[in-house]
Amino acid sequence: MADPVLALDDLTVSLPAHGDRARAVENLSFTVGPGEIVCVVGESGSGKSVTAQAVMGLLPKGQLSLTGGSIRLLGDELATKSAAELRALRGSRMAMVFQEPMTALNPVIRIGDQIGEALEIHTSLSGADKRARVLDIMRAVQLPDVEALIDAYPHQLSGGQRQRVMIASAIILDPALLIADEPTTALDVTTQAQILRLIRELQVRRNTGVLFITHDFGVVADIAHRVVVMEKGRVVEIGAKEEVLRRPREAYTRMLIDAVPGLAPPARAAMDQSAVALETRSLSKIYSVGGGFLSLGKGRVVNAAKDVSLTVRRGETLGVVGESGSGKSTVARCVMRLIEPTGGDILVHGENIAHMSSSQLRAHRKRAQIVFQDPYRSLNPRRTIGEAIIEGPVNFGASREQATTRARELMALVGLSPDSLDRYPHQFSGGQRQRICIARALAMEPDILVADEAVSALDVSVQAQVLELLDDVRKRFDLAVLFITHDLRVAAQVCDRIVVMLKGEIVEQGPTAALFRAPQHDYTKKLFAAAPGRDYAFGGRT
Repeated sequence: MADPVLALDDLTVSLPAHGDRARAVENLSFTVGPGEIVCVVGESGSGKSVTAQAVMGLLPKGQLSLTGGSIRLLGDELATKSAAELRALRGSRMAMVFQEPMTALNPVIRIGDQIGEALEIHTSLSGADKRARVLDIMRAVQLPDVEALIDAYPHQLSGGQRQRVMIASAIILDPALLIADEPTTALDVTTQAQILRLIRELQVRRNTGVLFITHDFGVVADIAHRVVVMEKGRVVEIGAKEEVLRRPREAYTRMLIDAVPGLAPPARAAMDQSAVALETRSLSKIYSVGGGFLSLGKGRVVNAAKDVSLTVRRGETLGVVGESGSGKSTVARCVMRLIEPTGGDILVHGENIAHMSSSQLRAHRKRAQIVFQDPYRSLNPRRTIGEAIIEGPVNFGASREQATTRARELMALVGLSPDSLDRYPHQFSGGQRQRICIARALAMEPDILVADEAVSALDVSVQAQVLELLDDVRKRFDLAVLFITHDLRVAAQVCDRIVVMLKGEIVEQGPTAALFRAPQHDYTKKLFAAAPGRDYAFGGRT
């Protein structure tokens, strides 16, 4: 058997004093072989990303410290190397792809220069040779029109293209080890499938060892050779993919796998056909792109939403699915009147709010609330969560005492302690913050709740809890829920009906069970075919 590319032996990383535990990672041992993909899974806080940071020498100073164990890259000990020695290895022998390419890429540097940075640091190639090498690697990761794209900026690329740029930057010097930290979390299923296929091809072609960190067990099913399961900094199970996914030994592993939504929709009660809470008729949103004072080319028109007509009834969850750029979030923001629709109607209980002024809209703001994707950015870090929850009701006339009493009730409803209202957002986990965002939305006693990718950034166990909570509050308050998601497994489990969008238009819609059983449109079939891990039974369902 070939020597491992990466070998961790009793790796220990300590947390600062007064943390929830003494060590972020404790006595961690596993290997990654050449040409092998090892997936590391576990809940938030399990130590997955800390492990990657320790290997790369990127532990945040003053917060986390390597206090024991060994990290060997191709037999070379990394734990004792200086910062300068680790910098020389990053990019050349080991590289990392981060979760969010928009924050990992420099917005004011052209992508060709960012991909070529490793060549600049580690080689003496001429400018022409570097450009040729960058173009070659861009083609290798299947970026389109590379001669034009090489001079583009990150904001001019799609999410999937930016992730390809990150991968190109990481592999341009053929490192022996590639670490991928949640590289597909924010991507739709078709783009995700392309990125996973690309990583598999690179691993085979270059014999690269891949350490792949993810909370998506569908991705694990598609890409892994072996699986490492972590809980609270420790390894609880290691094994071949088939053994871990089909015959897990540990209760914690079984809990994670059972929490993964299945692709078979459950039976759901029929809705009251008369109780329409939200309706859009021929809704459209047009953006003009480019053509400004500093633009060298002509502007173009983008139909972000085109002739979108849908209805959501009280007590119903309507799912909107589709690829990035399909218009899902545009529709959600138009419904909430966070952006101005170009045309069409938005009816809330029969009253058209599509073109109301800000002052006219005030009375309707209570009736529709939104929960966004990222709970870390949804809450003001300088305000207590109590202040965040009571702000809306107080602005609409409730006394602070009434609003605080209601906030305490809602905290209990979402499974958090009512006594923690005086704490700040950073003192809660991501899943807890999303619960707080749901409590804040419910404080307004809305009729309509819009959830815009509200669970996509959460690990599977927390995701299952938040989905259960959303379903519970839907029933309890008879809410109409507009549920935006790119995760077909989630859509299958929580939505009564599904709307499929492509390039701003609805191409198919219908009851969830019927649509999953027999999709009619070619695009819908393509989406379903791209769902990762289709051959594995998750959550007791396929």
